[in-house]
Amino acid sequence: MPQRRIILVFALFVLGAAAILAATLALLPDRGSQVAQATQVGGPFELVDQDGRMVNDTTFHGTPMLVFFGFTHCPDICPTTLADISQLFDALGPDSRKVAALFITVDPERDTPDVMKSYISSFHPSIFGLSGTPQQTAAALKAYRGYARKVPTEGGDYTMDHTAVVYLMDKDGNFVAPFNLKRPVEQSAAELRRYL
Repeated sequence: MPQRRIILVFALFVLGAAAILAATLALLPDRGSQVAQATQVGGPFELVDQDGRMVNDTTFHGTPMLVFFGFTHCPDICPTTLADISQLFDALGPDSRKVAALFITVDPERDTPDVMKSYISSFHPSIFGLSGTPQQTAAALKAYRGYARKVPTEGGDYTMDHTAVVYLMDKDGNFVAPFNLKRPVEQSAAELRRYL
């Protein structure tokens, strides 16, 4: 009798463990689709650069890119980030011609190509200012899984709340990782050189 009880308890334990394992495996995402979804940052866009030329996601293929969303009326994060990218490109020296930085506006109402040209003239010449229609801007933001929202301020004006990630894209336009500019510029330059 005691032996039967032990066998019964053991059988129930095995069945319970099998049920837990089956439930765990059922909850795991499909391997292939999960990996593909996790890396889908970046993609098709069509915008206008600061000189009025149409550009798209393939325009910069063959060149590693830093992509940053912002706007010209931004009081601190955008100019600071663009200054950091400029310092990085200065540290790269001649190699800075082998890299591009795309500053894509999230404020297409105010940031026309002429406004973008004037604004980015204060930064490194390898930084391109891109703008477009609200629909084009929204499509680019969506491709990079970014976020932007108009926030009303006093006097009927507004500011923009937005994603402040600098995306590192490889020569084929594939997302590598968020690029860390908050470290010594020599370290940032050494990392970026790996993708040239």
